[in-house]
Amino acid sequence: MKKLLTRHETYVFLAIVVFSIIITSINPSFFTIENLFDLLKSYSLMGTFAIGMLFVLISGGIDISFTATATITGYVVAVLLLKYGEGLNILSVFLIAGGIGILLGLFNAVIIYFFKIPSIITTIATLNIYYGILTVVSKGKWLYGFPTWFGDFNNIRVFTLYTADGNPYGLSIITVIWFALILIGWFILRYTILGRSIYAMGGNPASAQRAGFNLLGLNLFVYSFMGLMAGIGSVIQALLVQTVAPNSLVGKEMDVIAAVVLGGASLTGGTGTMLGTILGVTLIAIMGNGLTLMHVSSLWYKVIIGFVILVSVGVSAYRSKRSTRKHIITEVN
Repeated sequence: MKKLLTRHETYVFLAIVVFSIIITSINPSFFTIENLFDLLKSYSLMGTFAIGMLFVLISGGIDISFTATATITGYVVAVLLLKYGEGLNILSVFLIAGGIGILLGLFNAVIIYFFKIPSIITTIATLNIYYGILTVVSKGKWLYGFPTWFGDFNNIRVFTLYTADGNPYGLSIITVIWFALILIGWFILRYTILGRSIYAMGGNPASAQRAGFNLLGLNLFVYSFMGLMAGIGSVIQALLVQTVAPNSLVGKEMDVIAAVVLGGASLTGGTGTMLGTILGVTLIAIMGNGLTLMHVSSLWYKVIIGFVILVSVGVSAYRSKRSTRKHIITEVN
């Protein structure tokens, strides 16, 4: 029990419980299985981005450009669907999007590693470059009218339940894809040398290099993995809304970063867990959905996100400072 109280995830979970109770007391329709499945599906996009962001933050970096990466990959896939739709399938769509995302992520990694430009500056620059190129090429045109099979895939459920009115709902295939990505990310971080190397690099890059870790290889992996998640996320976004727009994901960066930081990942690197990230995404989802159900203006959502980032970073900094102080006292004694 004492160990649980020292874990950041415990307090995030308690916050989820408290918010859920408050929202349900105001609007009972929040705490229903139907709403739960809807939340899981609609926030699978943020959850997918958050997996990649967790890897980047643990490594000691940050990626602001992932929404632009996702927008480019989504637009390319949309063009291919409109031109060669019947010759493609969902697997090939995910592979194409993932491949483009990886290439754009590698571009970030190369600049960051070889030119020693801080990751936040690099990715803000590439964010504008990617968006700028896409806006010029696409002329701001929205794409829609995808093949029937693409829309049908969005409606696949692992199992189906029905409301009292006979409306179907259930566990979406999109949610299952997100769960599969969570398991892959968790396995890499928890049980592989690669995962431990990413933590080591984020904790102290100089020490990790002296210990023999390949920092170039780790940077290439981390940012390409973020690119992969962005590519997969772009397909999820297209499946959810059945349209692709050059500006559809603008401004979503802070939501994702807020969720991962809220889950316990540090902006200075070296810490973070997949469980914490899932809880962070869950809390952000509950707050967003709760504001809607309580008929609170959506303008307050950004205020809350900013407050969440501020509090989370503050708590993380306090815990880091306290841990350092304890370490110094132990060494002195």
